[in-house]
Amino acid sequence: MAEDLVRISGTKDDIYDGLFPQIVALIGNEKDVVANLGNVSAALKEAFGFFWIGFYLVKDGELVLGPFQGPVACTRIQKGKGVCGAAWKQEQTVLVPNVDLFDGHIACSSLSKSEIVVPLFKNGEVVGVLDVDSDKLEAFDQIDKKHLEKLCQWISGLL
Repeated sequence: MAEDLVRISGTKDDIYDGLFPQIVALIGNEKDVVANLGNVSAALKEAFGFFWIGFYLVKDGELVLGPFQGPVACTRIQKGKGVCGAAWKQEQTVLVPNVDLFDGHIACSSLSKSEIVVPLFKNGEVVGVLDVDSDKLEAFDQIDKKHLEKLCQWISGLL
């Protein structure tokens, strides 16, 4: 198990490409979902300095807050509500350049300005989402989408 991440410089692609194998090594053979999601959140926050990053897991018909890094967060989110609930309902990544323009955005923090939410699938069903918030407008793009979807596909195999 790795104890420290190697800082990678370069483009966003370079950072994601260098971080992914480190996350795989960090997880190793660990089977505990909470530990793994916690370390993934911490690794991404350390590499990119995201304002907030974490997981919501589907439990009893709603998204329930899981491991995260950042300020306190909303605990439960209904299907179809906010960006996380929209990603769950639509079963696809939702990228929001300006959360103030997203109808029904749930403002866990007024400092959040843009967001990307990527669903986690198990047996063809959404079982959770990765939620990443920035305190800057238009912080996320197709590069983030591509790499976070790849990461979430790998994470889904751990669930």
